[in-house]
Amino acid sequence: MSLKITLGQASETGLRDRNEDFFGVTTPTGEQLATKGVLLAVADGVGGNAGGREAAEMTVRGVLSDYYATPETLGVSTALDKVLTALNRWVISQASSHHAMSGMATTLSLLVLRGRHYTLAHVGDTRIYRLRNGEMKQLTTDHVWDRPDMRHVLKRAIGLDQQLLVDYAEGELQAGDVFALMSDGVWERLGQKGIHETILLYQIPQLAAENLVKRALAEGSQDNATALVVRIEQPGEENLADLLEEARRLGLPPRLKPGEKLDDFEVIELLYESRASLIYRVKNLLNGQVCVLKTLQPLLVNDIESYNGLLNEEWLGKRVVAHYFPQVLPVPAERRSCLYYVMSWHPGATLQQKLDSGQHFTAADVGSIGLRLAKGLGALHRLNIVHRDIKPANLHQGDDGKLRILDLGVATSAVTGAQATGNPGTPSFMAPELFAGVAANTRSDLYAAGVTLYHLLTRRYPYGEVEPFQRPCFGDPVPPTRYRPDIPQWLENIVLKAVAHDPALRFETAEEMLHELEVGERRPILPPPPTPLLGRDPLLVWRWVAVISLLVNLALLYKLVAR
Repeated sequence: MSLKITLGQASETGLRDRNEDFFGVTTPTGEQLATKGVLLAVADGVGGNAGGREAAEMTVRGVLSDYYATPETLGVSTALDKVLTALNRWVISQASSHHAMSGMATTLSLLVLRGRHYTLAHVGDTRIYRLRNGEMKQLTTDHVWDRPDMRHVLKRAIGLDQQLLVDYAEGELQAGDVFALMSDGVWERLGQKGIHETILLYQIPQLAAENLVKRALAEGSQDNATALVVRIEQPGEENLADLLEEARRLGLPPRLKPGEKLDDFEVIELLYESRASLIYRVKNLLNGQVCVLKTLQPLLVNDIESYNGLLNEEWLGKRVVAHYFPQVLPVPAERRSCLYYVMSWHPGATLQQKLDSGQHFTAADVGSIGLRLAKGLGALHRLNIVHRDIKPANLHQGDDGKLRILDLGVATSAVTGAQATGNPGTPSFMAPELFAGVAANTRSDLYAAGVTLYHLLTRRYPYGEVEPFQRPCFGDPVPPTRYRPDIPQWLENIVLKAVAHDPALRFETAEEMLHELEVGERRPILPPPPTPLLGRDPLLVWRWVAVISLLVNLALLYKLVAR
């Protein structure tokens, strides 16, 4: 879902000899729209100074081009600050290099609309207003001296001082929001009431912009008049960059006890605790819904990597809309005081909890789990997301009979570009190639799914248990019928194919694995061929070659000596 806007723009010279206002808009598409957003800017060259128009035009043109050249890893405010600092130095250098341009400066008010958020940057006395639900609000503060005889004298402007101080502000977008950027030739004559009336009267942004300018001039404005009006028809998708920026502004909640409240949620119980995270069952006080709240351990308050991991998990969870996953629930930014996210609650237990309680899984149970697991992984992989930690502890069987895949904390996605370093996961469920540094992919997820089915059937692992930091050797997997003779051959062959040492011998996609599970009893597949000794342990093979070669040479030497 992309950001959709309607835009209007107008500028008139009025009674002045020259229009020293300048405005500009950049409306990218595709990936750049998602990562950088739409940028709108209005500048007013300082009146009475030669070069005011040049300062306004070059500042707007510069920010419209240079902002989109900044790295995507920078936040919007950081990127704008770098660009504006450079433009301020350029304006000052032009003023000092050209006598005719001495004193050139400009105000600037700009707005970046990205995803579901806006960011504004402002210096001087141009203004930005927002109309929301019928209420008009001024979002900027004029940088002028607070004296009746100096209210037109700027305290801050681009080119006015070597140390540029810019106001930045951020907020959420809502469908129907209207933003208006304008020079003082408009707002000073109309006032907030006149601006409010005009925007309400003209619902089309282009008509609103034109009539703001015409009305200001008709009511006696002596200055240039410029207005940009933009309506938010549809906010875009929240992107990971927005979430990461938000995370850095939030702290972590303290450890919570049952009955304690956090924003709109009351804690019912602590469900799970790990070294990094805390998971609570909570009740939403606004609607009574029981849900799950996940946050980080308070000790990780300065751990940016953990912050990013939790927000990456929330971002990916919002993209995966399928009943094979808990659904991430919306929490408005203004109602979230700490770093956490909330997802749907489903009574039941993980498959690991069922194993620990002594539950026995029949071949039919495991076949059914395999079908649902393959469907869930298929939904995940179609979104270019790799889970990287499939195991019984991350598979939840609800009381409603549905299987849900949990914990996207170490998942990666080519769509977001969020890639965690290394190959995290649980060693016994990690594919052999991951230990050699190969990046996780869909086939390594399917390998973990195969190990999961194997473990549910046998409570063992196809290549033995792998301890952390161990460098395992992989031969041929032990057939699960060695431990469970009652397992049908067709199911065993599917499991053995999923856990094949060679990735090329595994299922290529989750859909292929799903198909074999659906038709396996009627059309069983063959097990993967045994790995040759050279493939299983090349070092052992070469040792035997060396031993045999030595024995042959010794025999030849003996014959020579015997002669």
